[in-house]
Amino acid sequence: MATIYLVRHGQASFGKENYDQLSKRGWEQGKMLGRWLADKVEPGAIFGGNLKRHRETVEALATGYGATLPDMQVLEGLNEFDHVEVVERLRPEWADKQVMARDLASFPKPARAFQMAFEKAVERWVSGDYDNEYAETWQTFKQRVNQALNQLIELADGADVVVSTSGGPIAVIAQNLLELSDRKTLEVNSVIANTSVSRILYSGARRSLAVFNNYSHLEAENPALVTFR
Repeated sequence: MATIYLVRHGQASFGKENYDQLSKRGWEQGKMLGRWLADKVEPGAIFGGNLKRHRETVEALATGYGATLPDMQVLEGLNEFDHVEVVERLRPEWADKQVMARDLASFPKPARAFQMAFEKAVERWVSGDYDNEYAETWQTFKQRVNQALNQLIELADGADVVVSTSGGPIAVIAQNLLELSDRKTLEVNSVIANTSVSRILYSGARRSLAVFNNYSHLEAENPALVTFR
């Protein structure tokens, strides 16, 4: 059976004007992942969404890998859901980033306060009770992620491949393969580490989740680089 190495992107730039780019730590995580993969896989193809953090993760990985890798093929179905829209449907006032920054600064741990709000916002989105408010519903998101998985397997044509994507798509793929409930899927999403690797074995129509959320490459080189947001 061939293997899909499903990679969550490196740490993005939370709190910056442009979230969709790797932080300095994210670049280091990607390089470590490349070094770890170098003696384990020769990918026949590399896929990713069209987000900057997906592309930069592949660039960092290639630097650590130390050898020529295939060009990344873009599959937009591998993109993350629009977390900005999801949060702003719960907290409309946070469309003004200064208001959001002010509100979060009132908490002893602003990042934790945002995470709690984010989790509530995602639960609201997933519930299906407010589907008319979202450009992409939870059900539509799941459908396009699973369609992207089918597409990349067809394009991979039996080769081992590396996929650079986000936590949401990885959780949805795990849900599909393990038949998880939506609630369990959200729990799974919350523990996916930056540059973690989940391995899917595939052969024809057969697909199995063999490894989930492995970030031993970070623990081995520098445990301080283990991040989840």
